[in-house]
Amino acid sequence: MFKFRPALPGILACLVFCLFSTVAAASEEDQAAVAAPAVAEASSSEPVTTIELRDDPPPLATIDLTLPPDDLWGRIRNGFGMPDIDSPLVQQQQAWYLARPDYLRRVVERSRRYMHHIIEELEKRGMPTELALLPIVESAYNPMAYSRAHASGMWQFIPSTGKTYQLDQNWWMDQRRDIIASTSAALDYLQSIYEMHGDWHLALASYNWGENAVARAINKNRAKGLPTDYLSLSMPNETRWYVPKLQALKNIIARPQLFNVSLDPIPNKPYFQSIEVATHIDVAIAARLAEMTVEEFLALNPAYKRPVILDKGGTSIVLPAEQVEVFLSNLEAHDKPLTSWQAYTIRKGESLDSVARKHGLTTARLRQVNGISARMRIGPGHTLLVPAKEGASADNLLSVNLPVATPTTRKAPGKSSKKAASKGGKQPAGKKRAPAKTVSKQKSPARN
Repeated sequence: MFKFRPALPGILACLVFCLFSTVAAASEEDQAAVAAPAVAEASSSEPVTTIELRDDPPPLATIDLTLPPDDLWGRIRNGFGMPDIDSPLVQQQQAWYLARPDYLRRVVERSRRYMHHIIEELEKRGMPTELALLPIVESAYNPMAYSRAHASGMWQFIPSTGKTYQLDQNWWMDQRRDIIASTSAALDYLQSIYEMHGDWHLALASYNWGENAVARAINKNRAKGLPTDYLSLSMPNETRWYVPKLQALKNIIARPQLFNVSLDPIPNKPYFQSIEVATHIDVAIAARLAEMTVEEFLALNPAYKRPVILDKGGTSIVLPAEQVEVFLSNLEAHDKPLTSWQAYTIRKGESLDSVARKHGLTTARLRQVNGISARMRIGPGHTLLVPAKEGASADNLLSVNLPVATPTTRKAPGKSSKKAASKGGKQPAGKKRAPAKTVSKQKSPARN
């Protein structure tokens, strides 16, 4: 018989054999792992190719923002400080300007004489340089501009507000047209109304419409619980378009390439210089001594209304900066009278016609020189400006006592039933037109 033997001893033998094989395999892997770094270290000892930098790399280009730009346009852009407005009116005004490139070129060319001075004055006061573009809106940078509301000059002052801001208006001159005096007065006024509203858009609306009118519009909206910003106020069409015109110009000047506009550079240096004159001097003689045309002289001295500049103490003339030394040198060498005009008092029995013949003038020229309109009555006792005798020195010019001619404007026929979208526009028939701007009871009166 066969005996059954237990299998346990055989199973235990098999388990011991398998365990021994596994331990032996693990030992071989550990030895291989330990040997690997040695191989790596051995390979690292081989020479490595390096790259040698012979020179230091060039430094990055930098921009010194403390240096003034050579072009005045860059200086203007750097000083922009008003919040932008986004309105369909702005896009319409941009389209209007862009459709008239010849107009923009003429205005830019005209502004070359005056813009540096205005930028300088704005920066002294810490005011945004967008305001240097405001004369484009007001007068197309024409210091001789005159509106139907009797506003005059680049900044368009009406007579009453010009007097409030100490702009002389007399027979000899009108400082509303003076480049330096009118700019100072305009910036004084703009500063004042900005401090009143704390908002440049409302200040500009006040400059155009009057600060009292703007204040009433603000109070009206506030009483209704409505916003009181510029775009939310109810105002005349002219004022509604006023700020968008300036914003449109700002957009074009800020990014001319975007609008395919080429702006001729304006040198970032003073165009003119003011010097005092200590004697009466003819406009024509002053221009000749400065070696410039009378037209260019008057473009810088538009305030003078007569052919002679009267010396009343502290009288100044404006000349191109590069012509000042030439003028002073020629003045020192000039040995003839500086004026060819004198005062002449009309005698009993004389008329304008007879006085004109006596002095070799036409009556029309005599009227023009003396600012005599067709409706002015001039008789004995009035003193006129007439040509002086050959070689005579005219020292009696202060005796001229003609009244200042008040400009008049004719009504446009057939348009009385429409409102004009400009200063002094006509109101519908039967309605009295309010003044374009009235002097405010506040500390700062309206300019126009």
